[in-house]
Amino acid sequence: MPWMRSHRTALAATAVTPLLLTVWAAGPAHAHGAPTDPVSRVYGCSPDGGSASRSAACRAAVASNGAPFTAWDNLRIANVNGRDRQVVPDGQLCSGGLPAYRGLDLARADWPSTRYTPGSTLTMRYVSTIPHTGTFKLYLTEPGYDPTKPLSWSDLPEKPFAEVKDPALADGAYRIRATLPSDRAGRHVLYTIWQNSSTPDTYYSCSDVVFPAEQDSGAEESGGESTASTAANADRDNGRTPAGSSPAAEPRKTVSPTPSAPADGETQRRQNAAAPDSTPVAATGGPGSGPSTPLLAGGAATVLVLTGGAALALRLRRR
Repeated sequence: MPWMRSHRTALAATAVTPLLLTVWAAGPAHAHGAPTDPVSRVYGCSPDGGSASRSAACRAAVASNGAPFTAWDNLRIANVNGRDRQVVPDGQLCSGGLPAYRGLDLARADWPSTRYTPGSTLTMRYVSTIPHTGTFKLYLTEPGYDPTKPLSWSDLPEKPFAEVKDPALADGAYRIRATLPSDRAGRHVLYTIWQNSSTPDTYYSCSDVVFPAEQDSGAEESGGESTASTAANADRDNGRTPAGSSPAAEPRKTVSPTPSAPADGETQRRQNAAAPDSTPVAATGGPGSGPSTPLLAGGAATVLVLTGGAALALRLRRR
């Protein structure tokens, strides 16, 4: 009877709806990301870091961690709200004070680095596995910075040399352009803070950069490595060179995983607040804050559920 078919169809729809809600709820709700050019320590030392991950510094960092940096896009703390200097302890800036990333705080002068000319234009490639709005703040360690000592807030100026709000996302990455300070020489740390405005999270990263002496620059031009940075090399090693990228258009820079140096002892561990996410964070905004992979799984599950629901409704209607 028609009323029975309508009743069955309504029941089928009622059964499918909770499944769809469950699938959508399983998708991630938080942004994830890290700089890949100039290469950040967390990305360079991850399994995706290519040749950089095999450097002595990265091997020491992984050993200090006791585990690889698989979640390189998840170095974040919730509810900081701009209180970075109060929340992140001195000596733990590169790890954000998170125990699972403590190897990034090792004070050594042989981290994989990218070379730049003082005062040149920086074009940062900040990969985001899930896009969100927010503000990027870029700091460069002060003149006289000593890379053999733990990085402290006093090594950074009070104000960033660049601040960019809501840059466009293209090919899975934000491109952030800024002019580098012209009064730096030698090895420095480019410290990046990404404070989300659409989530409660703030991300932290350290990228090691080198401003070569003038005589080194001439040697670099005549016989140095190509202009590709560590991150670009890592992308090529992993078959992920972005379409349309043009290394030749970037400022003159080269990769320099420097000779190995003995690793310092583990930096002070800081037990952070509760982390309900499966990946190590200080705090999260809920169960949907894991890496981006579940989004794909959730999408596939949604298609299967919709297909099954449609087939069930059609079969009931034909009866």
